[in-house]
This record gives sequence, C-alpha cells and structure tokens, in this order.
Amino acid sequence: MSVDLVVVGLGYVGLPLARRAYEERMSVAGFDISAEVADGLNAGRSHVADVPDSAVRAMVGAGFVATTDPAVIASAETVVICVPTGLTEGEPDLGAVRAAAESVAPHLHPGVLVVLESTSYPGTTEEVVRPILERGSGLRVGDDFHLAYSPERVDPGNPHFGIRNTPKVVSGCTPLCAKFAVAFYSRLVDSVVVSRGTREAEMAKLLENTYRYINIALVNEVALFCDQVGIDVWDVLHCAATKPFGFAPFAPGPGVGGHCIPVDPLYLSSKADAEGFAFTMLSAARGVNDRMPEHVVARARGMLSDAGKPLQEAEVLLIGVSYKPDVPDTRETPAVPIARGLRSLGAAVSYHDPHVERFSVDGADVPHQSDLAAALRRSDVAILLQDHSCYDRAVLSSAECALLDTRGQIFGRRVTLL
Repeated sequence: MSVDLVVVGLGYVGLPLARRAYEERMSVAGFDISAEVADGLNAGRSHVADVPDSAVRAMVGAGFVATTDPAVIASAETVVICVPTGLTEGEPDLGAVRAAAESVAPHLHPGVLVVLESTSYPGTTEEVVRPILERGSGLRVGDDFHLAYSPERVDPGNPHFGIRNTPKVVSGCTPLCAKFAVAFYSRLVDSVVVSRGTREAEMAKLLENTYRYINIALVNEVALFCDQVGIDVWDVLHCAATKPFGFAPFAPGPGVGGHCIPVDPLYLSSKADAEGFAFTMLSAARGVNDRMPEHVVARARGMLSDAGKPLQEAEVLLIGVSYKPDVPDTRETPAVPIARGLRSLGAAVSYHDPHVERFSVDGADVPHQSDLAAALRRSDVAILLQDHSCYDRAVLSSAECALLDTRGQIFGRRVTLL
C-alpha cells in the first residue's frame, strides 16, 4: 500500500509538514530514529509546541503512523527529509543528513520524489545526499527518481506565518526534478518560488538567516557603544524605525538563540573557508553576538556592586530562558552562557519561565521558580532575558530587587536597560 508522503525526521520542521499534508487529505507516514517520539505521536501526544495534541490525534485517526522502521519509506510517493543540521565543536555536522539518506536509499523505487529540507551549505544536495541515494538504491537521479531541495521556513510560535502562507523556495537537480517538487509543494503552500538550482536554494536559506545574524550584531554593537557613552539605545532604535524606507528594525538582546540564527551562518562561513573565501563581516558579527552574554553578566555584576552586594553572595533570577518569546524551545539560548558566567562568579542562579519546565547548564539543573512575584522578592537582581507575553510588566517594573531588562520593555525605579 502506497502513501502520498513519508516525512523523515518528525521534529520542529517535519511534524508541522506532516500536519499540513494531512490537512490537504494526503496519506502521510513518518519515520524517526527516536522510539519515544514515534510512540508518543502514535498515542496522540505532540512534542512540538506548534502542533497540538488534538491535531496529532486527528492525524492518527486518519491513518498517520510514526515508526522507527525505515521500510515505511518504500511505500512513499514523496519522501521529505527534515532532520536537524547542527554543530559539533563549532563546525557543521551533517551526520543526521547522511544517516537519513542512508536510511532512505535502500527503499527508493522508480518515480519517487525525494526532497531535502534541512538547512546546509551550498552543494549538500548534489554532493552529499545524491551520491548516497544513488549508491544505496542503484537508481539514477533524473532518470529513475527525482531529487530536490526546498529549505524549511518554519518559525516556531509565529501566529501570522505558517507553512501554507509562507512562500516556498523549490529547486531540483534537473528541470524535471524541480517540476515534480513544484507539483508536490503546490498542494501545500499558496506560493512556490522556483530557484535556478539546488545550490542557489541552499544559499538563499543561508542568506536569509545570515542577514538577520549580521543585523542583530549591528544593533548589539550599537547598544554596547550607547551604554559606554550614555545614550539611550532604545530611543535611538525607536526613532530610526520611524523611517518608512531604507531601514529594517532589529533589536539588541542578551545573545542570539534558536536553531537557525546562531548555526546557519557558520555553515556559510565553513563553506566559504573551504572555497578560500573569507566572510569578514560574518566573522565580525559572530564576535559581537558571542560577546553579549558576557556583557549581560558584567552589567548584573555592576548593578550588584552599586548596591554593595558581591556577586558571589547574590541570588540572581533569570526571567525567560527560551530563545524566543512564547515558545518552550531552549536551543542555543543565550540563557545558558549567562547562567554559566554567573555561576562561575559564585552567584546562586535560578529561573522563571512558564514555558520551560526544566533548564540545565553543563548537566546541572538550574532551580525553577514557579511564583515570579515571590522569586523577585527573594532575589538580589533579576535579569529579563525573554519577554513572554504572559509576563505582567507592572509586576516586573515594581520589583523590589534590581532588574536588568535586556529587551527594552520594562521601566521602573530599580530597572536598568541593556
């Protein structure tokens, strides 16, 4: 029995894609190496915030099955690979992509479409995935089966843009491969953008996130300068953002988090290095962004010093430890190096975040505070790292302890802005 789609990797990208296909009445199955993930989904439990349990139960009721057996791939008309691409010791790690391709290859059949959605450097589809699929299947791309690249554009927690209304960049190893990919995604999204080739599509994804990374670094460095010379950076940004052309507003913060922004630019710089090209602006941006957690720790230490309280005797409360507002995702969150820096100086660190049940640094759990008001009363200094919409600004602005606001949202007698 064939299915319209098998999604390989049922995480932050793969599960929403499977749900979107279900909404279009496609028959869908999922493959994941985690038995915990597969068993949970089959029981109607979601592990992805943007996909509620009710949606998973509806999918299962319609025939969706998650499995750890790659043999399910043999039944697919289309296979989409949505596995993570991270870093190992600061260098790109395509281990998950290679493993996924190795799992897919033996189960390919003539006419199947395979799409890679995982973010990676230009050349990954043609130079890494294609040889594995052809070697493991005995089939040829363009002659026997179709291979495409379409970068994911999932933004967790975004209430305005999802898979359907976000334009989808699509490319293929051959014009016919691209045609099959366009036909598939046209069933799922309102707008398809056809790229000249897979390398251009791969590069476009890296450019999108490198653009954000560099502009975040720019405003972070402006914030550092303004702090040094006594200028209100938040007023500067407010004024600049009123220009209706030629300026895109970005905000400074305690560091860069999430799976994409801190990671994707390193894929670009790694590929550039391999090609003998130096991205000097990207290197400079990385230096600025990596400096921000240290700056936050230094600011907190200075605030305590002004109050006559040594940091090694202080109770420090971190408020909001996820990498972005209103999500439980802590991947690459700057809260980790900030907590590490505070602990290394002897501070007792705890956190409050209604979205994050457990937060650990270097294998050691950070104590969780469930009552924000009570935690503020016990603390010597609090640091607002993430401005979740559930936080009552009046409670924060009237806190009895000193409060360092890294998001420019809180104003009060004891509040210090980043």
